[in-house]
Amino acid sequence: MKKYLILFLFISTTTFAQYKPATFTDPDRLKKIEATFPVIDSIYKKYALANNFPGLAYGIVVDGKLVHSVGLGYSNLEEKIPVTSKSAFRIASMTKSLTAMAILKLRDAGKLKLDDPAYLYIPEMKNNKYLTKDATPVTIRHLLTHAAGYPEDNPWGDRQLAVSDDELLAIYKKGVSFSTNSGQGYEYSNLGFATLGYIIKKVSGKTYEQYIADNILKPLGMTHTYWEYTKVPKEQLALGYRWLDGKWVLQPMLHDGAYGAMGGLITTIEDFSKYMAVHMDAWPARDDAETGPVKRSSVREMQYPWDVNYLTANAKTPNGRPCPTVSAYAYGLRWAKDCDNRVYVGHTGGLPGFGSQWNIMPDYCVGIVSFANLTYANAGAVNNMVLDTLLTLSGVKPRTLPASSILTQRRNELVKLLPNWDNPQATGIFADNFFMDYFPDKLKAEAIEVFNRAGNITGVGEVVAENNLRGYFIMKGEKGNIKVRFTLTPENPALIQEYHITFVKL
Repeated sequence: MKKYLILFLFISTTTFAQYKPATFTDPDRLKKIEATFPVIDSIYKKYALANNFPGLAYGIVVDGKLVHSVGLGYSNLEEKIPVTSKSAFRIASMTKSLTAMAILKLRDAGKLKLDDPAYLYIPEMKNNKYLTKDATPVTIRHLLTHAAGYPEDNPWGDRQLAVSDDELLAIYKKGVSFSTNSGQGYEYSNLGFATLGYIIKKVSGKTYEQYIADNILKPLGMTHTYWEYTKVPKEQLALGYRWLDGKWVLQPMLHDGAYGAMGGLITTIEDFSKYMAVHMDAWPARDDAETGPVKRSSVREMQYPWDVNYLTANAKTPNGRPCPTVSAYAYGLRWAKDCDNRVYVGHTGGLPGFGSQWNIMPDYCVGIVSFANLTYANAGAVNNMVLDTLLTLSGVKPRTLPASSILTQRRNELVKLLPNWDNPQATGIFADNFFMDYFPDKLKAEAIEVFNRAGNITGVGEVVAENNLRGYFIMKGEKGNIKVRFTLTPENPALIQEYHITFVKL
């Protein structure tokens, strides 16, 4: 048996865990995605009509490129200006991640620390009267993750866009009302992100608008993105509406101000797709030169689920299949993972007159964004429906992580031992814990029993890497397959510390 198995192996002499970035293996994945566009278009059109959207713009981004964009309805009902991918919508809280990115850029430049108390930059915050004397002072990280202890403030915050810096500081001079102590839980705070905007100003010497424009928007070529609506060309500006008593009612546009850092940005599908590309390009981790406005590692840090807030046990997919979901807040971003282990990163946006949402799936390098000019339009619901449809119809798979050379080497060495486990201590491939946790006579008995069930071995598969030091491989048998899973140590060279063998029915 053992001599027969060796025919399927190649021997590697490499002993270090060389890292290889995850890749896509399907050369036709874009064509498969493109084939779903007619169905996707019909979903958006039906949803917009059913929900009385005056206008809707949406786009699909794949591998960092806008591959499909459509406009429906009107950006200006009074003048019948049609929506296009160049129509400029106010994207509300989708703005928050750009503010967070600016904070991380300043952090990377050594201008601030995320765990600094915010009062170091805004002395007025020393007036904060916490709920208890032992409360932790509000930090920049608390503000980024909605953990400052401020109350949820959407109805009030949505009307504050145009206030001045002095009016923002007046809140702190009087003392903030806390709903809970800082660092003790998630509660969505627009005040927190307005405060981050002022910190950007204090640290950089520029307004947050100018700093974000200079360091994010301009480098990305986002030339049709604005803070002040009066600067948007009239034919491009989407006006906001409310559906009231069976008709659309025009909503007043607020000017740019201190609260714009939480929700004031105005942009187009074409421009925002360039920002989405930055978040996609952060994956996978790799050795390539940095090309974005901030380091890829900082973008990945932005996307990390720092503040877990919900477990939705009764969640369902758009087609009604039960699929529990866990969600968290990152830095100016929402993060979610569903029952299929699929990760979503993005944000919603809602203001009087507007509703928007974007999501990327980092493991698939697919993203979606939509803007509507209806008050608090639920763009997330249709985006989720479309993403689910796109994945289902296209059948595209996530990136796969190639096996490191050390995983492959240890596979080869394990196969040479199976099923008899002849003198395994002499091989030098096992960690010092191994033979205290596993016993050669029992390993041999277990392996022989599994091999007998599988029958004649006809092939040995590649290692399926779970990470750089853990994975499994399949040995194909005539009556069934054998799955061997193993984990390596942090030593160099990495040694086998854990091992499992199981029979898998055909």
